[in-house]
Parts: sequence; C-alpha cells; structure tokens
Amino acid sequence: MKVSFIGLGTMGYPMAGHVSKAGHSLVVYNRSTAKAQKWCEEYRGTFATTPALAAQDADIVLTCVGNDDDLRSVYLGPAGAFQHAKAGTLFIDHTTASAEVAKELHQAARERGFLFMDAPVSGGQAGAINGVLTVMIGGSQRDLDKAQAVLDCYAKATSLMGPVGNGQMAKMVNQILIAGVLSGLSEGIRFAQKANLHIATLVDTLKHGAAGSWQLENRGPSMAKDEFDFGFAIEWMHKDLGLCLAQAEKMGLTLPLTQTVDQDYQDLIAEGRGRQDTSVLIKALDKK
Repeated sequence: MKVSFIGLGTMGYPMAGHVSKAGHSLVVYNRSTAKAQKWCEEYRGTFATTPALAAQDADIVLTCVGNDDDLRSVYLGPAGAFQHAKAGTLFIDHTTASAEVAKELHQAARERGFLFMDAPVSGGQAGAINGVLTVMIGGSQRDLDKAQAVLDCYAKATSLMGPVGNGQMAKMVNQILIAGVLSGLSEGIRFAQKANLHIATLVDTLKHGAAGSWQLENRGPSMAKDEFDFGFAIEWMHKDLGLCLAQAEKMGLTLPLTQTVDQDYQDLIAEGRGRQDTSVLIKALDKK
C-alpha cells in the first residue's frame, strides 16, 4: 500500500521504519526537514515538505505528533493533510490526545470523504523500536481490517475499543493505571531499601506473584539505583495526565491519586527532571 507517516519523533521515527521494512511504499513528513532526511538515509522511502504533499497519494496516512494543537495543524492547517488527500483515504492518528480532538477530526474527515481512526499506543520508545506496541483503536471494524497489515508492522496487539474517541479514552485509563502503579512501586522500593532487602532478588521473586507488573520488573531495579535518564519522559506523562484529569472533570469524577502523582511530576519538572523517565516519581518521596 501507499502509506504516509507524519511525525518522526521518539515514537514515529521507528514506527515509520517498521512500515518501510515491511515493503510498503512510504512518504514521511516531519516538522524538521533534517529529521526527515535522516530517516530517508536510514530507511527506504521519500520525504515531503508539507503534510498535504505527504498525504496526497496515500491509501493510509499515519500521524504521531505532540498534542491537540499539533494535530489540528497537521490535519486542518493551510498545508494540512486533509488539503489534497484523495477520497477514501484512511487517516490513523497515534498521538496521545483528547477524545474531543479525535471526534473533531473524524467529523472533518467525513465531510471531506475520508476515513479516520484514533489509535494511541502503549509500550514506549522500546516498544516502538522493537515493533511490539499495543494499539487502542476508536473507529470501525471495517477500517481496522483495512489498516491491519500496516498496524501489524509495529504492533503486537490491536484492540477496537468502540467508536472514534474511545481509543483515547482507553489510553487515559492506561496512563491512570501507570501513575498508580508507579506511586505504589516508589513506596515499595524505598521501604525495601530501608529494610536492607536485596532489590534484584526481591523483584525476581515478586514479579511471579500478585504484585508483579511490567513496571516492577523493568523499573524497580533502576529506581533503586537512581537511574532515570531513559524511557518515557515525565513532561510527556504530565501532558497525558492533564488529559485524564480534564476528561474526568467533564465526567464528574475526581481522581485523587492521579492528581497527586501529576503534582509530583510538576514539581520534578520544576527541578529540571522533565526529560527523565516516569519512574523518577520515587524522588518525590524524598521531599515528603
């Protein structure tokens, strides 16, 4: 298929690479042309200078950018992807954004004769590099069937969560759960250190029981070593938790644990830790 990928950031760069390796004809776009040129030196494909040019001949257009405003720009702007795309083009957005912007873009796509799905991903940079992301999709089964061969290039699991917007709702639940797990893990690791437990043995034991989790196994040891310069940056998690809290408020819910974790992340960002992994949450305990 003719595929376009818009947004070659931490996630998009390797995701687009997997699509190219699978043999699809690929055109990429990135706000920084130098980044697009670098990608083309590493993978087979060409780059376009605007989202509109990237999308104009594509069967499927994939996007992975920063936030709601970025999405509106790359889709609806003067040189946006909707400007010259052909009728029937399927747009799939992998950005973690609001459910509202997903519905807005879906409506705009329908008015122009396009198809649209929101499809945020989980698995982080490592999942993107290794092609084992989990994709939560809002859209129709028909559109998912059309996209499956492309999604399989970088995903280990794809799940249809319901209509457009539900993919973003599912991703919000994912981020809320991660915040809670990291909060408990931070306290557990600090407790274990004070108790002079051997962290590696502890993690290897607990991972097989009811307390086992990806975070415990992959972040517990590095948290104990004060190693945080990798992984999913807390400035991104703060953005994601802001989406969760805003959506919860609209639904009349309060999320006290999520609010506390988000405030801790804000304080850590103010310390200059914005690019460190979400597991740096353990450092917030040092001030309590």
